[in-house]
Amino acid sequence: MGLLNREGRWLAVIATSSNPTIAKAVDAIKQGAMDYLPLPLDEGDLSLAIEKVAAEAELRRSRHLRQTAARSRLARLSGREREVVERMTLGLTNKEIGRELDISPRTVEIHRTNALTKLNARHSAEAIRLCFEGSDDSPQISVSPVRVIRYS
Repeated sequence: MGLLNREGRWLAVIATSSNPTIAKAVDAIKQGAMDYLPLPLDEGDLSLAIEKVAAEAELRRSRHLRQTAARSRLARLSGREREVVERMTLGLTNKEIGRELDISPRTVEIHRTNALTKLNARHSAEAIRLCFEGSDDSPQISVSPVRVIRYS
């Protein structure tokens, strides 16, 4: 699991053990397991764990798709347009952005308009949302189906 995490991949894992301990459960969760069940498996517990993990996997898949789409749209921006949009996310006015970038507020308006057009954003709030969705703060992941792995 650790290798997959380091490679930016995500696998929905339910760890199991025939002699579970708190330390093993903590270690499994730290390495990315979404749940930890004792062996032998109880069918009801396993079913509930799979439902929970499947729901989380869908949320992660959806988040990944939005992030990928946002990054693709943001890649269309020139360097200056990106600088303007990044400062928009901080809530700065055109005048404040202009001061920081040493350009006129009118030039900021032009870059902002061009950025909104390239991003196909109807308004500034949508451009700001795209910046947050495409942020490097949320890791890019590749989602795989749910797996149950015995953790010894």
